Amino acid sequence: MTEETISQIATPQGTGGIGIIRVSGADALRIARTVFRPIRGTLGEIAPYTARYGNIVAADGTIIDEGILLYMRAPHSYTGEDTVELQCHGGTIVLREVLLRTWETGARPAEAGEFTKRAFLNGRLDLARADGVMELIAAKSARAAHAARERMAGALSEKITAIRRRLLGAIARIEAGIDFPEDDIPAVQNAALREDIIAAADAVRRLLMGAEAGRILREGVKTVIVGRPNVGKSSLLNALVGTERAIVTDVPGTTRDVIEEEISVEGIPLRLLDTAGLRVAEDAVERIGVARTKQHLADAELVLAVFDSSSALTDEDREILKRLRTMNADTIILCNKEDCASVLRATDFDGMNAPVLMISAHAGTGMDVLRETIAARVRMMEGDLSDGALPNKEREVQTLRRALGHLDEAERTLAADMGSDFVSIDLRAAYDILGEILGETLDTDLIDRIFSEFCIGK
Repeated sequence: MTEETISQIATPQGTGGIGIIRVSGADALRIARTVFRPIRGTLGEIAPYTARYGNIVAADGTIIDEGILLYMRAPHSYTGEDTVELQCHGGTIVLREVLLRTWETGARPAEAGEFTKRAFLNGRLDLARADGVMELIAAKSARAAHAARERMAGALSEKITAIRRRLLGAIARIEAGIDFPEDDIPAVQNAALREDIIAAADAVRRLLMGAEAGRILREGVKTVIVGRPNVGKSSLLNALVGTERAIVTDVPGTTRDVIEEEISVEGIPLRLLDTAGLRVAEDAVERIGVARTKQHLADAELVLAVFDSSSALTDEDREILKRLRTMNADTIILCNKEDCASVLRATDFDGMNAPVLMISAHAGTGMDVLRETIAARVRMMEGDLSDGALPNKEREVQTLRRALGHLDEAERTLAADMGSDFVSIDLRAAYDILGEILGETLDTDLIDRIFSEFCIGK
């Protein structure tokens, strides 16, 4: 590990009540003694894990700000190094001045994710747990935050470690028989070895089955609101978001472009898109909006198809239903404006294989049932979203697939009776590949690239 001491603002940019400068490294306490003047006493004998109140001062002794200093001694800190946090007032200018002062006295600017990278390199976190830190910061729902906390606590790491432990036991038995044939070591029993391989492969498959659920927790379900103009799509968006996000008028074609919002429905994050009405466009701008609607429909995961319950299905409505029948996305049919005299019935949508709900986006009726239906449909599509052992990054998914390929090859090699030493080659490859998820077998360049995706100050 580098001996350089780093510092950076650890709180979000902007104005706030409190801002924190984090300093980590061998010189953290020396820098603190240079820039911080306690109101009482000195920092000469400061006990770790205690707070001191005082002033942060410039080189000439001028007070930059008053604040609180916290000192954490290695190895019992977030980074595993001596760490000091300076809690100041949360103004942009004052935080910048304090940060520059730490740089003047020997710290260098921390790179993106460098504090967490040092925690990883110092053995405080493995890579899967470190990823959980950023997932918690970026969580878009309570369920996503729960899964991130589970990952930070080691839910994914423990499952990967258990698979690797089983593989290592199988490898050791094989290689003992290869290396010491004269020592009367029992020959590897093919049935037991096959059992180990199948159990490891099944465990990897279970993790891969959770990958889509993990992606949903990170990105949200792409949910497209579709319908002909003036059926209440924008009113529905506003009702789900809980604010007047989209303009609502009686004029058809008000929505010309896609409006996107992120919401949480029963802990499930949704990327909610209100689209232009599907019809023959009357001008160039509306044509662009309709084209974008079709593009988003093509890769939608959930579609909220809105129809005007106060009028019979039109040719435009039937064209939308025809399009929806050709799509893979899950669909919920919404008969809107139920507060008006309703003429639509659930039987009008026979053959759609989709729930049909009567709602009034304007009056707010039926919205609770809609939210429950959305949550139920997503859970049915993706399974349990609460597990913290969810590989939700493409890097992790591809790693698991590579490992599974070697395990499947090991099983085929064993079945073909090609020799246990050849089986060992694929088992060793799977073992090393799974270690990439924990960061045990990654090269330095890839580790640097992974942590560069973290935010500054973390």
